[in-house]
Amino acid sequence: MTMKKLTALALGLTLAGSALACSQDGKGGFVPENDLYISADQKGLKGGITEAEFNDAIDEVERIYSPIVANLGGKLYIERNWTDGTVNAYASQQGKTWKVAMFGGLARHNTITKDGMSLVVCHELGHHIGGAPRKGQSAGGGGWWGGNGGGAVSWASNEGQSDYFAVLKCLRKTWVNDNNQAIVKAMNAPKMVVDGCKKATKNDKEDTALCIRTSMAGKSVSDLFSALGNLPATAFETPDRAVVSKTDDNHPKAQCRLDTYYQGSICDVSMNEDVSATDEVKGTCHGSLGHKSGTRPLCWFKPSK
Repeated sequence: MTMKKLTALALGLTLAGSALACSQDGKGGFVPENDLYISADQKGLKGGITEAEFNDAIDEVERIYSPIVANLGGKLYIERNWTDGTVNAYASQQGKTWKVAMFGGLARHNTITKDGMSLVVCHELGHHIGGAPRKGQSAGGGGWWGGNGGGAVSWASNEGQSDYFAVLKCLRKTWVNDNNQAIVKAMNAPKMVVDGCKKATKNDKEDTALCIRTSMAGKSVSDLFSALGNLPATAFETPDRAVVSKTDDNHPKAQCRLDTYYQGSICDVSMNEDVSATDEVKGTCHGSLGHKSGTRPLCWFKPSK
């Protein structure tokens, strides 16, 4: 049996009996199921992040959100599988343990920055606390996710909502005290992003920098989606014009996900205004509140109000 198969078997045994997020059948993750495997000893790697950066990205989110999860009645456990070459990430719940599984293979992919890795952690955390819409809400049931034969809405926020939460709340709270102005100076952020963030923040320099930073973290992982799917590159300037007839709980297309990261970044609702597991409006930018920007893209989200 190959090392990859052994690793996959071990992961399957670890997750057996739990409710697994990022997939309806337990086989998917932050990105759709793929066969790419980037081992820790693979030679000639270009890009990606180091083990120290991998751990630091996790530490930063964990430090902020462990007490928040505890206040919600759960215990946050982030699994750090640095030597595992899996290019994905997962969330699951076992009793009161709310788990996030991170893998070195994803961290070693050449599209991933440290900020991109932080976004992945926040996305997986978002399945636990990212709010509505949750898996199955638009269809009136949770399917596999509900854990009771599909009669209940899932505990897990859907993929698009987890993306939105990642930038709207999680990354902002994680990075708010960083020197974001200095950090974004080293980034080649598109003019559209810079101008959009300035407008959204009324030219507040620190808030603008934080907005640019979260947007560019979204570009890192969107480049990953394109690479894994052999798809055209995403761009902030070319939003997905598709309009869904009902909310799509599954992975949106790469461009649609980038649009979600950007819109979440320019939303002017406070990071401290909590989202709700049942109300899609609370804590978000929403058309029913008069917001014209910062709302969840219609390429995956169908507002119910």
